[in-house]
This record gives sequence, C-alpha cells and structure tokens, in this order.
Amino acid sequence: MTKLLLSLAAGLWLTSAASAEEIWQTLPRPPAMPAPVESGMAPVGDIQMYYASYGRGEPVLLIHGALGNADDFGFQVPALAESHRVIVADARGRGRSTTSDQPYSYALMADDYVALLDHLKIDKVALVGWSDGAVIGLDLAVRHPERLSRLFAYGANYNLAGVKPISPDDPVVNAGVARAAEDYARLSPAPAGFDALQAQLGLMWTTLPNYSQDQLRAIAVPTVIFVGDHDEFVQPAHSAEMAQLIPGAKLVVMPDASHFAMWQKPEEFNATVLEFLAGK
Repeated sequence: MTKLLLSLAAGLWLTSAASAEEIWQTLPRPPAMPAPVESGMAPVGDIQMYYASYGRGEPVLLIHGALGNADDFGFQVPALAESHRVIVADARGRGRSTTSDQPYSYALMADDYVALLDHLKIDKVALVGWSDGAVIGLDLAVRHPERLSRLFAYGANYNLAGVKPISPDDPVVNAGVARAAEDYARLSPAPAGFDALQAQLGLMWTTLPNYSQDQLRAIAVPTVIFVGDHDEFVQPAHSAEMAQLIPGAKLVVMPDASHFAMWQKPEEFNATVLEFLAGK
C-alpha cells in the first residue's frame, strides 16, 4: 500500500511540477551536504543520535521537520557555516539515529537535543527549527531557556487549533512525504520502519503540541516566527498569534513560499536566518 501511495504521490508531483508557474508549488531538492568538521553517533538517553558539525564560530543548531533528516539543510549549511558553527542531527527514529519503545513527544525529542549539546559540551545555541523542529524549539524555550540564545521557529504551531486541514491530494505535500520515505529507506538502520514512524508520529499529533498561552508569554529568548504565505500546514492567523504572545517576537511571512520555503527560496531564507543570527 505504501509503495502504491508513494507512486501516486510521485505521479501527482510530476504533473504539478510540469505545469507549476509559482515557486510555492515546487519542491526543489537540496544539494548534498558538504564534508563535516565532525560527525558521529552520540549516546543520547536510550538512543544513538547522528550529528554533524560544520564551520566555526557561534553555534547554531538546525532541527529538521517530522519525517525529515539532518541532510534536509543542504541549502542552509554552506551559507551559515561561513560565519557559525552549524550543528545538525537526526531526531530519534529519523535518518541515521536509532529509536526506542518510548512514545514520541516534543519534550522527549527536546531532551534528546539537550543531551546532544551536553555531549558536544555546548552550553547555549541559537536554534533554527523547521515544522516539528520548530515545535521542539518552542519546547526548549519553555523548559530549557538557559540552553538557547535565540529561537527561529519556522512553520510551527503551539496547539492543534493552528493546524490547517490538509488535502490528501496536495501534490507538494505528497511529494514531500515520498521524498522523506526514500531518504528514510536510504539512511535508516531500520529501513522498513517508515510506516511505523508515520503511525507513531500521527498518534503524537492527536494531542500535541499543547502549550498554553501563558507558556508562550513566558518565553524570554529573542524569537522569530517564520512562515511562508502559502504554508500547507499552519493557519496564518496562528503564526500571527504566536508572535503576539511571545514577548518581543518578530513575525516574518515570506511571500510566494510554502511550508518548504527553505528549499523553494533558499537564498532569501538564508538571508533571513543570517539577519536573525546577527540580532537584526
């Protein structure tokens, strides 16, 4: 069944890509990652977590989305590593990282990243999170604010009310899932586990995230809420609400971009991130 769905998704995407006139209707593939300065498997709680580090300077941690992996930042790492130490990692059960029987939650995954920073002997980072990675960033800002210098939350929601109904026929979303499945089969130590991963994350999404407005009001790190104006997953008003709730937060809406803005408009996206890292 999964192979059939992925074949249909690929077919839908080829049709869409051939006729698309707008960048937000496309799904460019990021280039291969450069050679890291350091990489390995970190013992993190009850898993082994793949990580890689690039460049030198003030540290910035990039956290990928739900079904993705660290290599999703192929457009971003070379640009950011010119002036920063850039750390990427595969979340538990994604990419090269292992998993366990613990049920998925944002708090569990956030604690994994804290343990990774401990392993790397990094006290504090700027964090750029995409989608579920952005929600992990929110969790860190709520529960471990001492580990963050700044937070760039891209395509995040803080509760279930912020999620858009997603069409099962959306060609860009389906193509993104198909790509994630291909990457999973190529990278994972358990390459047949993609369906189980989707089911486990789907169960998590029935109740999480569920942060309160008071928790957002208590976030003290400088924050950017970033979203594409054609985001497939997040309600536009929800992003605006988050920026209003978090003290001093800045809302950035990228025109002609979707949930996959960092692939669709990488130069503009990277410039926005670099401004954020510079405190502008």
